[in-house]
Amino acid sequence: MKMPVASQVVETQRQRTKWRTLLLLALAVLLVMGVWFSASAVVPALSAAWKLTEAGRAWLTMSVQIGFVAGAFGSALLNLADRLPSRQLFTISALLAALSTVLIPTFVSDLPYALLLRFTTGLFLAGVYPVGMKIMATWTKEDRGLGIGLLVGALTVGSAGPHLLNGFGGVSEWKPVLYWSSFFAALGGLLAFFFIEEGPYRTQTPPFNWKFVGEISRQREIVLANLGYLGHMWELYAMWAWVPIFLLASFKVTGLAPKWASLAAFAVIAAGGIGSLIAGKLADQFGRTLLTIVSLVISGVCALIVGFLFGGNPIVLVAVCLIWGFAVVADSAQFSACITELSPREYIGTALTLQTSLGFLLTLLTIRLIPTLERLVGWPWAFAFLALGPLVGIGAMLALRRLPAATRLAGGKR
Repeated sequence: MKMPVASQVVETQRQRTKWRTLLLLALAVLLVMGVWFSASAVVPALSAAWKLTEAGRAWLTMSVQIGFVAGAFGSALLNLADRLPSRQLFTISALLAALSTVLIPTFVSDLPYALLLRFTTGLFLAGVYPVGMKIMATWTKEDRGLGIGLLVGALTVGSAGPHLLNGFGGVSEWKPVLYWSSFFAALGGLLAFFFIEEGPYRTQTPPFNWKFVGEISRQREIVLANLGYLGHMWELYAMWAWVPIFLLASFKVTGLAPKWASLAAFAVIAAGGIGSLIAGKLADQFGRTLLTIVSLVISGVCALIVGFLFGGNPIVLVAVCLIWGFAVVADSAQFSACITELSPREYIGTALTLQTSLGFLLTLLTIRLIPTLERLVGWPWAFAFLALGPLVGIGAMLALRRLPAATRLAGGKR
């Protein structure tokens, strides 16, 4: 039966509003999330300025991870996402993350105070990306995989942004990168405040509840989805944190200027944004377990071989890194989507908080170990260590795929 003309006009207008909002939301997330890796992007310059040790360089990223976990967990316990208007929470969090970042080049001259501010940056970013995902969910239903992919893609490109700023800024100067990252984060927060609104599918997310943790741990399908996510996180943030340093060292061997390493690092990390968007669409069509398994296989193989290209042909090296960057984040959103589809509704808030917290805490181990492994066994074997995560993840998703509960994924597409 053909839809009446008036109804067609209304539906067309609703779709335009929906995609305009989602694209602006993605842009806001992209702008804000640049502060996450703003200090990590200038590690070589900071190392020279502050005489950083191996541990100090790692903690510039690890402190943000800890802050994000604390923020996500605290927000879930207080149920802030439902108590405060999403747009206002997003904006306030973005502005505070920008402030935490801009204070470093303005007032800080040593590592301890910088780490404190990096911690608060992560703390406030927990009010940006998860809240952005909540807003996105109010606009999407059947196409939620695509919507989640769009937001994860925005996070990915935003995380790569400081490397682009670093490349154009001349690499040796670290303060401009943090100033510009702060400016863009504040701009993203204001963009959300003035132009973003929630959609027609708004519902309250059940809050975190300690008594549900035991129930979740006894549901095999949720345990397997979380194990797949942990395998993914074992690899992802260590790759994002140390591939720029790896490229810089390799390009130095081959005689290329440092700025090309920063630009290559931007391209490699940003490639994950494209991967996430494409994967979101494919997961809705062909199934979440299939998509995650393929992504984990590709990223795991890249982790195994990329270190052995160190000091070799830059074109070949960057090509493999681009494939790695594309695949390493392509499956990210689908693990969260699995939890929302596999969990009883009253468990969803607890299950998502638990998944996020465990995943980001796990990244502390691999972020810290990569520079130690590089010193002990060199780049050829340091990244190969990360392939353990995809291996575990593949096993978990294959097991999940065989369970009857997998029919609840992606409308029965597993």
